Amino acid sequence: MSKYLIAGLGNIGNEYADTRHNIGFDVVNAFVQKHGGTFETDRLALVAQVKWKGKIFICICPTTFMNLSGKAFKYWMDKEKIALENTLTIVDDLALPLDKLRLRSGGSSAGHNGLKDIQKTLGTDQYPKLRFGIGNQYPKGMQVDFVLSKWLVTEVQTVKLKIEKSVEIIERIAVAGIDQTMSEVNSLSIQA
Repeated sequence: MSKYLIAGLGNIGNEYADTRHNIGFDVVNAFVQKHGGTFETDRLALVAQVKWKGKIFICICPTTFMNLSGKAFKYWMDKEKIALENTLTIVDDLALPLDKLRLRSGGSSAGHNGLKDIQKTLGTDQYPKLRFGIGNQYPKGMQVDFVLSKWLVTEVQTVKLKIEKSVEIIERIAVAGIDQTMSEVNSLSIQA
């Protein structure tokens, strides 16, 4: 039975709930809910196991804070004996507009601290990532405040649609593989 590690990046704590920086948590939560799973607090992460179409998904939301995501990622990948190419890390991306998702089988951290830590821990940047565009409408020097802010009322519907699409992408990767899924996803514009 194929096994996948789905890692949503974010920060633990109510003050970070529903912020742009926590979209990785939101996508993984939506996937787990859709498939009837439940999270439990375990080593370095909130963890849920989902079975779907003969595949097992180990879904994690690291409890280590964003900048230390690598520790939880590597622990669960090793513990569950999951191949690196069968992982998917979901993160927010300032460089992408709100209507975009970007799926890649590898590539740089693009300055994202959670991805930087995973790359440092693994010793490679060649692992699959789903980048969730959050836009970059903030005044100079206000990047941290922007990523830690909640979605605007005008953005919420688009974000919901993109979360649903992200859940479909996780399923699609497991069925069709990442290469085919990339060609289907990367040109999409998702707007409410």
